[in-house]
Amino acid sequence: MEILIIILIVVAVLVIPNIKIVPQAKSYVIERVGSYFQTWTNGLHIKIPFLDRVANQVTLKEIVKDFAPQPVITKDNVTMQIDTVVYFQITDPKLYTYGVENPINAIENLTATTLRNIIGELELDETLTSRDLINSKMRAILDEATDPWGIKVNRVEVKNIIPPRDIQEAMEKQMRAERERRESILKAEGEKKSAILIAEGEKESAILRAEAKKEAQIKEAEGEAEALLKIKNAEAEGIKIIKNAAPDEKIITMRSLETLSEVANGHATKIIVPSDLQNIATLGTTIKEMLKDEK
Repeated sequence: MEILIIILIVVAVLVIPNIKIVPQAKSYVIERVGSYFQTWTNGLHIKIPFLDRVANQVTLKEIVKDFAPQPVITKDNVTMQIDTVVYFQITDPKLYTYGVENPINAIENLTATTLRNIIGELELDETLTSRDLINSKMRAILDEATDPWGIKVNRVEVKNIIPPRDIQEAMEKQMRAERERRESILKAEGEKKSAILIAEGEKESAILRAEAKKEAQIKEAEGEAEALLKIKNAEAEGIKIIKNAAPDEKIITMRSLETLSEVANGHATKIIVPSDLQNIATLGTTIKEMLKDEK
């Protein structure tokens, strides 16, 4: 009984530690007697005691490394600090384990040298405006260089570009001058548009005033013409009524006297009356003859 217990204890001590469960998105690199044996993916695995060992546990997730700023010199001899972010993924755990010593450090050094080579071909202005070009070139170079290490570089991003202080001040002055220039242009364009609108408004106002004056004059002339026409129609109608009535000499004489009376009520200070009233009758007879002629 004691021997069985001892055997069970020995088995438990030897077997249980050698039962390995590999989690999702991880791989174990197994060596047997010091040499690479196989790569375990996720699941349950058992290794042989004293012969097998886990050489490396590798994550298959995408890894993000933010490297410290690196001093670089542009083509026009401007020194600046640039830091990058590299997104990569381990595609072959065996190559990653045996391909290079300290792969992360190797990627950092490779990123720094590649960045210096690319920036050395660009001037300051190109460096500040060509981030996409720098990113794509670095990704292509790093991906090709890390392929023997079992690493796939998915993306490289230039995080910060920090030029020297004097360059920053010069850039700020340039930007300020550019903003002031744009402000002056916008202000001048606004004043120009405002002057045009005012001139157009004054023009339209003058046209409207002229048209209104013209319409008023036309209306006034039409009113005067209409009034004159009505007066003439009334006079004609009066003459017609007199002709139809066939007045005798006494009535004509009386109307003549009424006319003289109206003249006397006017502004005239003097009126001439014939000395002989017979002349008035003669005047009435003359008017009567004129009416007959018209008839």
